[in-house]
Amino acid sequence: MGRIQPSQTIAMSQKARALQSAGADVISLSAGEPDFPTPRHVCDAAIEAIRAGDTKYTDIAGTRSTRAVLAQWLKNLRGLDYGLDEIIICTGGKQVIYNAMTATLNAGDEVIIPAPAWVSYPDIALLSGGKPVVVPCAPSTGYKLTPQALEATVTPRSKWLVLNSPSNPTGAVYSAGELRALADVLARHPQLWIMSDDIYGQLAYGPQWRTGPQGQALAPNILQVAPELKNRTLIVDGASKAYAMTGWRMGFGAGPQALIKAMVKLQGQSTSNSCSIAQAAAKAAFEGPQNCVADMAAAYEKRRDLVVASLEGVPGLACLLPEGAFYVFLSVGGMLGQKSSQGRPLNTDHDVAEALLEEAGVATVPGSAFMAPGHIRLSYATSDENLRQACARIKAFCQAAQPMKA
Repeated sequence: MGRIQPSQTIAMSQKARALQSAGADVISLSAGEPDFPTPRHVCDAAIEAIRAGDTKYTDIAGTRSTRAVLAQWLKNLRGLDYGLDEIIICTGGKQVIYNAMTATLNAGDEVIIPAPAWVSYPDIALLSGGKPVVVPCAPSTGYKLTPQALEATVTPRSKWLVLNSPSNPTGAVYSAGELRALADVLARHPQLWIMSDDIYGQLAYGPQWRTGPQGQALAPNILQVAPELKNRTLIVDGASKAYAMTGWRMGFGAGPQALIKAMVKLQGQSTSNSCSIAQAAAKAAFEGPQNCVADMAAAYEKRRDLVVASLEGVPGLACLLPEGAFYVFLSVGGMLGQKSSQGRPLNTDHDVAEALLEEAGVATVPGSAFMAPGHIRLSYATSDENLRQACARIKAFCQAAQPMKA
């Protein structure tokens, strides 16, 4: 356990809450969760399930009715066909990833993780006995993995490639062409499985991503351009981000029957089924009206534009325009080597994040947590007014920074 690090996103959120509880004026841009309430029809379905007595154990993989809805949702949205025995419902997307890695990794098996990346991928790989192999991806490639970098990283021990699009923390989205180019490399390495983390898949911004069957926003999935990889691809998705259901803990995986069977076996000896009420709520989310997703996505896109415009030209900062999710990944490289107005040295992204929290009252997450030092992540899943105030504070903080004396 000494190799495993606590989640820095959770740590920064907890520190911000502690300061707020003590009376400090803190605006938190650290949490990776929607600020919108869970849609009413979803909550109503959960209440009805309680009243109907649907409070017993379910199948370990989840109720057949909810899995059937998920299978139909994948078919309708992405044109992908899955049977009920190819879907598992878990207690959040994180458990899907943990189940998959634990069920498949032997000691020393490698998990290729393009970085910047979500904080938990490497630690879940370590907990599962694997070896995380982090591949730095530069701003010049949009923080995305290139076919050349993938080819140079694969070894005979490579077991999983993690693809997260839209990305946490960068908001980067892989195009169909970029996914096809990666698939061409994967075709040469049949031992390498693909974990397609699509948890932000419906939160993609701009006309180029309006590829859903009703013209809704949808980030491409690798199986839509390379269906031949289906027998070694696991789709990871859930209700948390698109349906504002983080606390319900409802994720699911869709993949080959043998893999799902192994994951169900593991889950049967750990948590057993996910919450029956959360499953009923998720069923309503995925089969019910989808305008709530579009409405939230439209609000996030406006907030993204607000943040990027507010921080444009601020000395010491730079960022690419995020194409999805609800994060801005700011380079703070121009701030490093300076000191804050209160004399705090700003030598690392941790220093910048700590100073922003304690001196400016803005909670962010250091880029080092995402394997990308020299950055900070801002979540724009909060109100417009909070974002305006937070950006004004960040701008004032940066403008007041001074060079370190020799």
